Amino acid sequence: MAEAYPTPLAGQRITATLLRSMQPQVARKTADTQRAATTTTTADPHLTFDVAAGAVYIMDGIVKYDGPAAADLNLDWSAPTGSLGEWYGWGAGHSPVISWNNTPAMVTDSQQARGYPIRTETNDITSARSFGCLGTGGTPLTVALWGTLRVGSTAGTYSLDWAQLVSDATAVTLYTDSWIRLQRIA
Repeated sequence: MAEAYPTPLAGQRITATLLRSMQPQVARKTADTQRAATTTTTADPHLTFDVAAGAVYIMDGIVKYDGPAAADLNLDWSAPTGSLGEWYGWGAGHSPVISWNNTPAMVTDSQQARGYPIRTETNDITSARSFGCLGTGGTPLTVALWGTLRVGSTAGTYSLDWAQLVSDATAVTLYTDSWIRLQRIA
């Protein structure tokens, strides 16, 4: 059975609050954020949401980033205690840019490449997953995000947390206009 939230009832008064609760929440980065020399994931200043106790949400989005190939990007999530669910990130795996001759270029022959050409694993809603960087000043990469968040009995904050996978003095940057959409479905 398909889920929707809220379920309007016959004769129910339509209010601004009711209409707003039917809309997805969208968090969009309004400025670039850089993090250097740190592997401690912390909440992105733009990509956070308030979530309700007992609610179920679906999530999608795009994160645009770049950074030094030696650092890579580590994405993680914070959710209220007792939250369950899964998230999926499709993006460059860490160390996919290293061929047998260590040339910093994408390798299209998967038999010669080390690492993951693309990461497609499922993750627990609050588990970290790392993605590769090609180096700064080149072509930024993206991670496409999807997931389901089932909030436990405690309301709170749901946030995208991130840092470098390996500490490097050159910053990893999450760019303006990266976004996440959260839609309550139950």
